[in-house]
Parts: sequence; C-alpha cells; structure tokens
Amino acid sequence: MRRGYFTTIMAIIGFAFLYAPIVSLVVFSFNESRLVTVWTGFSLRWYAALFNDSQVVAAGLLSLQIAAVSASIATVLGTLAGIALTRLGKFRGKTALTGMVSAPLVMPEVITGLSALLLFVSMDALLGWPGGRGFTTITIAHSTFCMAYVTVVVRSRLVDMDRSLDEAAMDLGATPLRVFFDITLPIIAPALISGWLLAFTLSLDDLVIASFVSGPGSSTLPMVIFSKIRLGVSPDVNALATIIIGIVAIGVVAATVIGARRQPNA
Repeated sequence: MRRGYFTTIMAIIGFAFLYAPIVSLVVFSFNESRLVTVWTGFSLRWYAALFNDSQVVAAGLLSLQIAAVSASIATVLGTLAGIALTRLGKFRGKTALTGMVSAPLVMPEVITGLSALLLFVSMDALLGWPGGRGFTTITIAHSTFCMAYVTVVVRSRLVDMDRSLDEAAMDLGATPLRVFFDITLPIIAPALISGWLLAFTLSLDDLVIASFVSGPGSSTLPMVIFSKIRLGVSPDVNALATIIIGIVAIGVVAATVIGARRQPNA
C-alpha cells in the first residue's frame, strides 16, 4: 500500500515538474500587465499585439512554408531510402547509405549547420548558386536533416510488412510499380504520415541549423523568439507559445480520437 502511495506521489511530482511551467506560461499570456510574473487582470491585449507584430507574422509564415516543403521532400527521399535499405537486398554502397542515414540522428546540430553553411558558401563561389542564404538553403538543410528520421520510420514499417502480399500480386501479373502503388503504399501510408508530421515538427522547431544557413530577411519563428527572449521574456512571447501549445494539443486530441475510432470494437 505504501508503495502505491509512493508511486502516485512521485507521478504527481513528475507531472507537476513538467507541466506547471507550461500552465503558468498559458495563464500569464492573458495577463494585462507587461510584467510576466505579476498578475494584474485578465486581458487579450498581448494576443492583439502579437498579430500586429509584422516580424512575428512574417517569421511564422516563413517557418510554416519551409516546414511543409522540407517535410514533403524529406518524406519522398526518406521513403526511397527506406525501400532501398529493406527491399533491394545487398548492393554496393548499402553500408555507406546506412551510415549516412544514421549520421544526422546522432550528429550535433552545430556540426550539421556549420557543414551546410560551408557547402552553400562553396557552391555559391563555384557555381553562383544558391545565390545567398534564405528560403532555399534552409529548406535544403532541413530536408537533409529530416530525411534521416523519415527513413527510420518508413524502414521500420517495411521490415514488419508481410512480403507475401507483394509476391502474390506479382504472381498474378502485377508490375513492381503497380505492386508498390496498390499494395505497399497503402500499407505504409500511416508511416508516411507519421514521418511527414515528424519532419514538419522538426523543421518548424529547428533553431541551430536555421541560424547557420539563413540570411537577412529570412529569420524563422524560432530565431525571432530566441532574439526576443534574449532581452527578457515579454507577454507577447507567452501569447505566441500559448497558440503553439493549443495547436499541438488540438493535433494530439484529433490523432487520439481518429486512432480510437479506427480500432476494431472488442
């Protein structure tokens, strides 16, 4: 009995340690005062100030565009890499490809960002492309970084997939391309969606790599938030964080409800 009480108390302390700061941030985003630690009354003034801040709005739209494009590219490349590693058997360069896919997962983001910066500078000097740092360079860097995570997700799903389904379809006369689109793709679709969402989140959240490969006029939302909090946390930053938390919470609840409805009844 005592062990049960101890486990419950430790769980409460753990959840409080994790979520109490988030709750405090949400509450003080509705504070009327400019001071983020002194409650003076309920107000939505900081949400209005946030949407009137052109820098934050532009950075948010840019981050969403980069995240969407990067996630889509990473999903395509990660799916191809996952298929190559699981369906093509042994081929020359497989070990190197496996190492290249795994490297971004353990490589410090500082090293990844610095190497990408040196690559873009060298390419600009030799080829005249990409012609400065901005949307293109950030998208390429994020696509390369996120591709590794998509590959791991897709590869794990392909490993568990029953190969007899593909073999049966080919025995019936289907071409490999038809088998992929009619059999393999629908089965691995949840993994593709999961990989895309993971890549989108990683790109939207990235600060270190984007700081290396961005240029003037291409500051992402994490970069703008970081520059703001260096001068002290302001209530509009609390409002921005609350909006992001709300969007994530809606996504989690929606995914949970959809997953629960798809489960067969016991």
